[in-house]
Amino acid sequence: MTHSEAELSPAHPKKSFVQTLELDLRLLGMIGAFAILCIGFDLVTGGRFLTPRNIFNLTIQTVSVAIMATGMVFVIVTRHIDLSVGALLATCSAVMAMTQTEILPNMLGLGLGHPLIPWVTILVGLLIGTLIGAFHGWLVGYLTIPAFIVTLGGLLVWRNVGWYMTSGKTIGPLDPTFEKFGGINGTLGAGWSWIVGLLALAAALYGLWMSRRNKIRHGFPVKPLWAEGALAALISGAILGFVAILNAYEVPAARLKRDFEAQGLTLPEGYTEAYGIPISVLLLIFIAAVMTMLARRTRLGRYIFATGGNPDAAELSGINTRLLTVKIFALMGALCAISAVVASARLTNHSNDIGTLDELRVIAAAVIGGTALAGGFGTIHGAILGALIMQSLQSGMAMVGVDAPLQNIVVGAVLVLAVLIDILYRRKTGAR
Repeated sequence: MTHSEAELSPAHPKKSFVQTLELDLRLLGMIGAFAILCIGFDLVTGGRFLTPRNIFNLTIQTVSVAIMATGMVFVIVTRHIDLSVGALLATCSAVMAMTQTEILPNMLGLGLGHPLIPWVTILVGLLIGTLIGAFHGWLVGYLTIPAFIVTLGGLLVWRNVGWYMTSGKTIGPLDPTFEKFGGINGTLGAGWSWIVGLLALAAALYGLWMSRRNKIRHGFPVKPLWAEGALAALISGAILGFVAILNAYEVPAARLKRDFEAQGLTLPEGYTEAYGIPISVLLLIFIAAVMTMLARRTRLGRYIFATGGNPDAAELSGINTRLLTVKIFALMGALCAISAVVASARLTNHSNDIGTLDELRVIAAAVIGGTALAGGFGTIHGAILGALIMQSLQSGMAMVGVDAPLQNIVVGAVLVLAVLIDILYRRKTGAR
């Protein structure tokens, strides 16, 4: 048998293009579904869905849910659930709103616009969210109360704690620096967006190169160079294309005129300015990178997935599963606080209905993103893509003119369908 015949024999089956690139089929399926969804809505709306303006709005609307979805992956992987995230977001939002509008100016004498106000406010919100999350984890881990019951109670408790803190009032306006975390009030502009995009591209390509180098060093098989090049091209196109689309959304002339007049200047004829990448999106990317590293490169991540795969075996192997539960819920609480910053900053105030039904959106994003409800498997990037799919579905239906009740019906049906597809996929592939 010749060398070429050996490569085509059953012992060496010919790999497809996707297999050669070593791409995740589940992730590819989600990206394909997302692409079909976007193209479909763009056709139905007469080309209004895939405009730079709508894509910009989609990104800033997705951030809050996506941040919490990254934490929900860890919660579900360990075979728990958290129904209180929307209510906890509301409480953290109320705490931060009162901190920056009442407590710091009136009690501590920090005047409105003081440079410390936004940072002290965010620190207080993070502390409150982490403590409440740790309390939930203690009830679940050490008192062995089911997470469903603990967080269902939390949903009712914290939603109304937030209401009592503000006496049911809308609190605002918020600090201008604080509002920069909300999206349209805080963007990088075209120049800095390209710089950040190129830095992100350099980091991604460096990661690919280091991964190949480490595989060669340890004797593992590597992809052919053409496959590495194709993957690098796909990543480059995605990053630079995303930046280009956001830079194509220009600040309205009326807003530019107001900004120039506020500085005592006159808007030059023909002057334009792009929004660029929102600061909230950069925050999401940073959190996604940290959470991915936490999942793949740390002992905590290994313990989380080991516990989700087999809790009894994990405990017998020496993992303190009770303390681990506290840590996971504390992390979830901190992420809820960060989401509260983004959500309230985008609205420029705290309102009583902030975060309503976010618990369902967050769980749906994690599940649609491939997180197994049986525990043991889930990805951070999958949860973020799931959140983007959910937001795109709702935004697209709103643009088409679908009534809100029907929107919820469709979202619920999609969630059930996503779980069914995931179950069938796992049965076929033998995955967990």
